Amino acid sequence: MPNEGGGPEAAPFHIDARGMKCPWPVLRAARAMRDADHVTIDADDAIAPRELAALAQQHGWQFSALSPQRFALSKVPA
Repeated sequence: MPNEGGGPEAAPFHIDARGMKCPWPVLRAARAMRDADHVTIDADDAIAPRELAALAQQHGWQFSALSPQRFALSKVPA
């Protein structure tokens, strides 16, 4: 389980999707977010930031670009 411990201090689950073309980084992020509250993704496909932002918007998650090739998704507390 990616986010064992469940508390806010738990480290985010990390996905290394470098070298993968979309939609694979987004599909991996969506799958990880089933069990985690926070996910970081390394993705070097130029389309990945747009696709990850759209995924976050669709699910009501927070999206942020941590660097040009590292991104974060977080579930917004209700």
